[in-house]
Amino acid sequence: MIVLNLKKIMKERGVKLKDLAAKIGLTDANLSNIKTGKISAIRFSTLNALCKELNCQPADILEYVED
Repeated sequence: MIVLNLKKIMKERGVKLKDLAAKIGLTDANLSNIKTGKISAIRFSTLNALCKELNCQPADILEYVED
């Protein structure tokens, strides 16, 4: 299963959901769904924007954990 570590990265970098959502052009609700793992897919453009803004790699946000 794929685990989203966005919440952890945001906390490490001291980034607030509302600020990040505004910077990458998502609604607070959509970013919250990503942050809490309530999604089944993510656009590459969104992943790219997150990585750019958080100065990280996709593997920092997405992690594979065996079921």
